[in-house]
Amino acid sequence: MTEALPDFRLHRPESLEELAALWRAEPQARVFGGGTDIIPNLRRGLVDAPALIELGALPGFADLTLLPDGGLRLGAGLRLADLASETELAGGWRALAEAARAVAGPAHRNAATLGGNLCQDTRCLYYNQSDWWRAANGYCLKYRGDTCHVAPQGSRCRAAFCSDLAPALIALGAEAELAGPGGTRQIALLALYRDDGAAHLALGPGELLVAVHLPAFAGVSGYEKMRVRRGVDFPLAGVGAALAPVAGGWALRVAVSGTDSLPVAITGLPSPLALPLAAAVIEQIDKAVQKQVTPMRSTMVSSHYRRLAAAALARRLVQRLAREAAAA
Repeated sequence: MTEALPDFRLHRPESLEELAALWRAEPQARVFGGGTDIIPNLRRGLVDAPALIELGALPGFADLTLLPDGGLRLGAGLRLADLASETELAGGWRALAEAARAVAGPAHRNAATLGGNLCQDTRCLYYNQSDWWRAANGYCLKYRGDTCHVAPQGSRCRAAFCSDLAPALIALGAEAELAGPGGTRQIALLALYRDDGAAHLALGPGELLVAVHLPAFAGVSGYEKMRVRRGVDFPLAGVGAALAPVAGGWALRVAVSGTDSLPVAITGLPSPLALPLAAAVIEQIDKAVQKQVTPMRSTMVSSHYRRLAAAALARRLVQRLAREAAAA
């Protein structure tokens, strides 16, 4: 049965100043781009929001700009369908286009935005249910309860962060541009996230993700995803990777989403890499991913399976990129 939306006030500011004034007047308001995440959560009673602020009218919010240094500035309001087909992303930044194409189905991609995908709520088998189902289980630590059913002895929420774009952008060295009451600032995209499923974004009060900056990139990149249903599902594991030429070989960056409460940037990878990749190097990458991701029982698929899947995706993706780099 479809649940009715609760009553709320809708605002559509046309400047960051107007947005700031709205937030001061309605501090409990929630912002959104395409609404593909927040609207279902409103229907399920997962969001208490007397007002919603739609960001589509902000100037430049959906712009893609080629920067003088060869990098890109991607407005947070860019639609995923546009990112999936953007010709600027056909070269070294291809991981982002592949990740955008992997999100849900065409109707979702036509509405969903870059910023929304990066700031989406975390997900869990015990959280993303109807209100009556959650009430029958005493709710949970993330909302209205005091126990994380995934890890009952723990003190924090273990819901998983399932953005497809985040691992691709982190592998490409992206930075987040944030705007708030204190002005604008740029941080590494990975620093936008905290390891807490109930409070996973490191945004200050009244702060908003307005753009993502990609540095110039001369290598190859890609994205791989594992999900139950190919056309609609969030990643049970999603892997972004990038190979960049450096002195003596190639530098590798790998990031994983869908397993933890924040995207995981894999550390300790061999560098520089020589092509073709030796079997021992592939095995080292596999072990690094398995050791550093910590999937929990937050989906219908077992934690161990998701760990192995993340490692297998990373191994397959890095091998593909190595072949492309060698051919180029």
